[in-house]
Amino acid sequence: MHTLTRLLTAVLALGALSTSLAACGNSDSSDPSTLTVGFVVDPSWAQVPVAQRAGIFDKHGVKVKVKVVNFPSGVEALQALAAHQVDVATAADVPAAATLARSPSLRVVGDGSRWEGSRIVARRSAGITSPAQLAGRSIGTPLGTSAAYFAATTLADNNIRADLVQVAPQDTVTAATQRNVDAVAIFQPYQAQVVAALGDDAVELTGGSYHQHSLYLATDTATTRKAAALSAFFRAIDEAGAQLAARSGDAVTAVAEATQLPPDLLGKILPEFDFSLQVQPRLAESLTALANWAKEQGSIDRSALLPDYAAALDSDFLPRAG
Repeated sequence: MHTLTRLLTAVLALGALSTSLAACGNSDSSDPSTLTVGFVVDPSWAQVPVAQRAGIFDKHGVKVKVKVVNFPSGVEALQALAAHQVDVATAADVPAAATLARSPSLRVVGDGSRWEGSRIVARRSAGITSPAQLAGRSIGTPLGTSAAYFAATTLADNNIRADLVQVAPQDTVTAATQRNVDAVAIFQPYQAQVVAALGDDAVELTGGSYHQHSLYLATDTATTRKAAALSAFFRAIDEAGAQLAARSGDAVTAVAEATQLPPDLLGKILPEFDFSLQVQPRLAESLTALANWAKEQGSIDRSALLPDYAAALDSDFLPRAG
């Protein structure tokens, strides 16, 4: 099956991901005493575990309890956000663009990091040492995520046809080592875990023009009723980002505990990220382009009118310079 045709069948199938809602338990974003954060366990949003472990939320006056709920990918976290089971969710720009098309009342309240470390990790033993040798092969990836988009655009940019096969993030190591697929495309920390598990058999393939924006999104309820808590939350996130940029030992330890990655491996991964907290106007153009791509693939109805992504950006809760 053609890569993009296969991607059609499952990209951003938010409605089918009911198991992620169960992960929230009885979380209720209407509770004024709690700010519930859907956290994708990924160094892209490493500020969250750093702030949590170091007590930075309390330092910056977050007057409510910050409850962190873990998710394996942004697709599941965004489903919980759209259902108002969390106040804030972390997600990459690819699933965020489609979710905003379906739930235009959500807001992008932070761009937590930019990552340029995406790779397709192939097996040398499968005879793959270059992107061209992916032709006709199977690439395991969680469809609908930034990893799948990176794989699809890498193949398209190199005029390669291959099959993208649904593999959950937590199953990518097994899929790669058990040779269920020829390669995988996955975000961190799973990418590093696949490389480590394959050892000398791992081939990291670069390509494509996509670089991930790691976003924080919030419900309209949170932005109106928990504005003070959101502002304090992002002051804490900003300080945690500064600690990550400085490679603080305590910060690395916090990320290691959250992601289950060894500190020495994180020492190689963390420099791939720009952890400066921002919301740039040009992000709207990127989200629009991603949503138009999703329409082309059929994951958003082709006749649907896309929202004004510029109107979905809200930087009011970010710390002001100076």
